[in-house]
Amino acid sequence: MLAAILQIAGYKTGLFTSPHLKDFRERIKVNGQMISKEEVINFIENNKLVFEEMHPSFFEMTSALAFYYFKNAEVDVAVIEVGMGGRLDSTNVINPVLSVITNISFDHTEFLGDTLAKIAAEKAGIIKENTPVVIGRYQPETWPVFSDFSDRLNSPVNLAEKRYSVGYSLFTNDGKQVFQVVSDTSVVFPNLKLDLAGFYQRENICTVLASVDELRKQGFQISNSNIYEALEQVTTLTGLQGRWQTLSNNPLIVCDTGHNPDGITWLMKQIKSVPFNRLHMIIGFVKDKDVSSILQMLPKTATYYFTNATIPRALEANKLATMAGEYGLQGSFYFNVKQALEAAKANASANDFIFVGGSTFIVAEVV
Repeated sequence: MLAAILQIAGYKTGLFTSPHLKDFRERIKVNGQMISKEEVINFIENNKLVFEEMHPSFFEMTSALAFYYFKNAEVDVAVIEVGMGGRLDSTNVINPVLSVITNISFDHTEFLGDTLAKIAAEKAGIIKENTPVVIGRYQPETWPVFSDFSDRLNSPVNLAEKRYSVGYSLFTNDGKQVFQVVSDTSVVFPNLKLDLAGFYQRENICTVLASVDELRKQGFQISNSNIYEALEQVTTLTGLQGRWQTLSNNPLIVCDTGHNPDGITWLMKQIKSVPFNRLHMIIGFVKDKDVSSILQMLPKTATYYFTNATIPRALEANKLATMAGEYGLQGSFYFNVKQALEAAKANASANDFIFVGGSTFIVAEVV
């Protein structure tokens, strides 16, 4: 959303995200256009000797490529998504104009820590001296960590949910969300339309608007009309996929990459809001996730199609089916995502709902 707004405001905008869904080049974009194959090949060939000597990780090489590409493209601004954590992440070599931390949930606990406070301390590594930071959500376990970091580094800290809230949101006929965004008691962004349909965007939109406020303080020329124009076409401007994305209707088929407890909580709320006769859930996970915690959150009334993506990290579909059975989730398993989707379509009537998710890698095989 931030990249879309900056782009519409006239800034040449780099965007670095991960992981990709279909094409590695999705990770590195300038004004929504993916890096060319030639740029990727040339970078690897020109730095091959350095890589063989240093043995960087895949993500470290990718981060280096992104920074190199953005420098050569002479971008005005770059929106850089951290890979994992923050403190030790390879993206953390930069000195940003603004640091943004959305919310903290349990994910990558073997690397980041087993409490929200420990995870927050790793995420807080992106907070830099005398550089403003926006925190998306107040959480009693994490706020003291962020407050302490910002105090020590003399970095102004801004809590997005204190500045903005969404009074309500509605869906338009074309599947977009319309928000009434409130500050204090006044509606400051009436009828703000967003082409991302996930319920969780109600929280993200406040973080985005608070971030724009901070960028404006630093001299970025961003008008409210830029915000309205950009948010209505985020997917077109940035190529974002897999966030509560409708794949087809009759039956309704939706996919979403949410894969940690916080993401699943939002998804369960949204699934409950959808009118349907029967619910079909196509799910798969990677081995290093806390799968048990997520299985406990899933509806027992759905028909399940347990599957696995074609990657080494995938939890095998038959093992997932066995684990899920312990939590009262019933269904069949398929060692191929497309087979699982075809089975669900064959079983579903026009008024049923098919949800595909559990992992970015599962979604990547259906979008």
